[in-house]
Amino acid sequence: MGRLDGKVVWVTGAGSGIGAASARALAAEGAVVVLSGRRPEALEAVAAGLPGRSLIAPCDVTRAAEVAAVVDRIHAELGRLDILLANAGTNVARRDWAQLAPAEAEAVIAGNLTSGFLCALAVLPLMRAQKDGLLIHTASIAGRLVGLLSGPAYTAAKHGLVAMSHALNIQEGVNGIRSTVILPGEVATPILDKRPVPPSAEDRARMLQPEDVADLVRYVACLPAHVRLDEVWITPTWNRAHVAELERAGMLPRP
Repeated sequence: MGRLDGKVVWVTGAGSGIGAASARALAAEGAVVVLSGRRPEALEAVAAGLPGRSLIAPCDVTRAAEVAAVVDRIHAELGRLDILLANAGTNVARRDWAQLAPAEAEAVIAGNLTSGFLCALAVLPLMRAQKDGLLIHTASIAGRLVGLLSGPAYTAAKHGLVAMSHALNIQEGVNGIRSTVILPGEVATPILDKRPVPPSAEDRARMLQPEDVADLVRYVACLPAHVRLDEVWITPTWNRAHVAELERAGMLPRP
């Protein structure tokens, strides 16, 4: 018997990385998982490996009408929605101020912040009616720390997502709704390929893996309804930013 038996979970960005790993972790706990993303074939591949029931709902979560259509379908076919994992996100290679084009900035902000707002707005009426619900948002350590690596559009969007999650808790806790924002450090997912200098295989092996974050998502999802975990940082032990700082200071231990 799973801890999420009878629960319905909607995962966005479910075709790869953290979304796919989380879908597997939540399905293993007995949840019915609704998989959304822009690539139907990737969603089908994830669904094929899930135990129990799943639903494939391709969607561009930056478009309000498509988001609303998925939530309407969940309500019509499954009758409830207990957990939203708003995991969709994106970035671009040309990300610093000297290179970033307006259209690229719009795409990054829409993919990382607007998407979270639209999904929250769509699911809240169902959760209010149930007097119960959990929203989990995949942000980034860039949502708290300002640096050069992620670029200004991504950093600004993730800061906004963190603020949005806390704003949800202020108003919606009285309706039995909880919101958790997860801030991973570097995770070995396909989004790393969009960096100006993609990390090496050796560096990726030292990073968090999607399954590490998925285990945290599972933990949050299985907490009792009276417990709210507002914000969680999860980072790799071998932190490349810290290592670089130690190297600059001449403090890195030598073998």
